[in-house]
Amino acid sequence: MKLIIPMAGMGKRMRPHTLVTPKPLIPVAGKPIVQRLVEDIAKVVDEQITEIAFVIGRFGTEAENHLLSIAEKLGAKGKIFYQDEPLGTAHAILCAAPCLTGRVTVAFADTLFKADFKINARHDGTIWVQKIEDPRAFGVVKVNADNIITDFVEKPQDFVSDLAIIGIYYFKDGENLKNELQYLIDNNIREKGEYQLTNALENMKNKGMRFTPGEISEWLDCGNKNSTVFTNQRILAIKENEESLVDPSAVFQNSVLIPPCYIGPGCVIKNSVVGPYLSAGENCVITDSRISNSIIQAGSKLHGVHVAQSMLGNSVELSSKALDLSLGDYSVQHIAH
Repeated sequence: MKLIIPMAGMGKRMRPHTLVTPKPLIPVAGKPIVQRLVEDIAKVVDEQITEIAFVIGRFGTEAENHLLSIAEKLGAKGKIFYQDEPLGTAHAILCAAPCLTGRVTVAFADTLFKADFKINARHDGTIWVQKIEDPRAFGVVKVNADNIITDFVEKPQDFVSDLAIIGIYYFKDGENLKNELQYLIDNNIREKGEYQLTNALENMKNKGMRFTPGEISEWLDCGNKNSTVFTNQRILAIKENEESLVDPSAVFQNSVLIPPCYIGPGCVIKNSVVGPYLSAGENCVITDSRISNSIIQAGSKLHGVHVAQSMLGNSVELSSKALDLSLGDYSVQHIAH
């Protein structure tokens, strides 16, 4: 099985966090988004992932080496391909054309999921979907009574289905997919100005290929700051009994930890209450603070602050001075940090 991860987007909705770090490498519950994605996919495929192709922008050598190490941890060979222009989902996948052979899974790297099914490799293809209330911003599928997909519709403004495509796909024949994607490019077939994978899927379906929906139990978005903080919360809750989330090297002094939390190696927490739903990267120092429902990346130092529903980058320093107050009976004072 080969895995293709298109992830060349600039992550504009996640700025300033993506000015230095590509969005798929932002940590959620202690691991980069893209690492959690490939690990979760490995659990639902019935065979070893042998090759992982990352389709990226010009992220730099450090980021590329990080991606290759993620593939290596899964026992797969990592490969880097570039998409220099944002020409759509079909174009992004075709950038990894050398890997479009045999059985292929494609997963766009801004979403995580929870699923309880296994891919049936005998099917021509499986499209991961979830029911949502407002599908207008997504590609959707329609299915018949036999649970076979009959239509692919890109961002319908009038209701046709509430089964939204979440951005993860399995194909039994990668070569066939490559030919269909190339057909779109060669004939300049675009929708909303871009080459869309849903057009290739529609062509394949019309030629007799049978696609089935793989309905997931939870879809977790990492598109912006608020959704990523919520995803961090959900992943911590899901993984609490599956992973060791508090590194044994972390130091706690006169502090309370309310699980679930991820506390990375080398963290020092003094005179503080942390959690629930805090992810603190390696070598963070938190003193005299109250931190919950937040992502704090490596090497950051927080002193005397109350932080919630927040994301802090690497090596951030945040502190608050002590207040000299004289408040009478029944006083109410709101202090913004």
